[in-house]
Amino acid sequence: MQQKLKNRWLIAAAAVGIHISIGSVYAYSVMTNPVKDIFGVEGSVVKWAFKITILLLGFSAAFLGRWVERVGPRKSGTMAGILYGLGILGSGLAIQLGSLPLFYLLYGIIGGIGLGLGYITPVSTLVKWFPDKRGLATGMAIMGFGFAALIFGPLMQYLFDGVGVSNAFYILGLVYMVLILSSASYMEKPPAGYVPEGFEEGSDKKIKPDISNIDANAALRTTRFYYMWIMMFINISCGIAIISAASPMMQENLGYTPLEAAGVVGLIGVFNGLGRILWSGLSDYLGRANTYIIFFAFQVLAFYFLPQISAELFFLIVLFTVITMYGGGFATLPAFLGDLFGTKQLGAIHGMILVAWALAGVVGPSIYDWVMRSTGSFETTMGVFAAMFVVALIVSILMKRIVTKAHHKMKLTLKPSAT
Repeated sequence: MQQKLKNRWLIAAAAVGIHISIGSVYAYSVMTNPVKDIFGVEGSVVKWAFKITILLLGFSAAFLGRWVERVGPRKSGTMAGILYGLGILGSGLAIQLGSLPLFYLLYGIIGGIGLGLGYITPVSTLVKWFPDKRGLATGMAIMGFGFAALIFGPLMQYLFDGVGVSNAFYILGLVYMVLILSSASYMEKPPAGYVPEGFEEGSDKKIKPDISNIDANAALRTTRFYYMWIMMFINISCGIAIISAASPMMQENLGYTPLEAAGVVGLIGVFNGLGRILWSGLSDYLGRANTYIIFFAFQVLAFYFLPQISAELFFLIVLFTVITMYGGGFATLPAFLGDLFGTKQLGAIHGMILVAWALAGVVGPSIYDWVMRSTGSFETTMGVFAAMFVVALIVSILMKRIVTKAHHKMKLTLKPSAT
């Protein structure tokens, strides 16, 4: 008897459940002050746990990507839930014991590994279930990651005030673990040769074939892998830099008070999440390569001219559009990787690209701080990032040429290329 297929939209909902949980890491700023007061250190010292977490996200995704593909999404998602949940639960214990090194270990390292596993597991599965709507499907999951801070940030503060810091971590750890484990229990790969209803052989509806279907080692030997890595590294470095500079930018350019600027920074989270579903969904129609070209062409101009814009509405439109493209770059990535390399070891390839995120999280703000300190000029600083986007734009155009040539070759040979 043929096994009944699971509902792919419920698979997508389960992916959102995982990403909303692990995306709570973006609400870290809410816990900075309560935690630093308990440990009796500066906020910058406590923030190292966040930096370690993001670093471990990138590297665990890279090194465990092959394992994720081998064991399947249910097992890897379960492991993500256990590790991330234990990381948060253990952080409560570290706070109760007053041990900062233990907090680094549990929140930063254990939680960071769980975060990396939880990030790549759902998206590589969704690409396989949605060959017809890759961008939309992966965008939904990664949108959950972007919106998580809006959900869990207020909840964290409520718990800190109501039950105390360590107890809040215990409650949150259990919530994350239950949500991730229950979501992972529904996750599974589609059967071999799966196509959505209406796309069966002989149907008028056709799924565009991938350029190739290769493993991670073969992907590392292609030019397009490194083009993709460079594009993501620049987009993330510049995006993180402008997010970190948003408040002083608005105070300097628009005359906002610190409180007004903080309100707009809160809206950045909204547009970050909206951009993830908007641009990844549009990429199904615009084409993935074209979407990234739009990202970089717009941001070359935006970063160069933003310090010179004094009209409030225009400034905010440009700023929020940039933020949507920052989030959209993350969400469109898995679908683009599926187009370029197929689904054979998509989780592993996605993980290796995410090393760019780990490094960009350090490099982007460091470049911003160094240029500002050296020149004292905000315009010069944004000009440096605009120049970086020129490089990204050139690379994205070269990527477009590769994609166009590959599709032309496929039309001539009537079969996917393996190179």
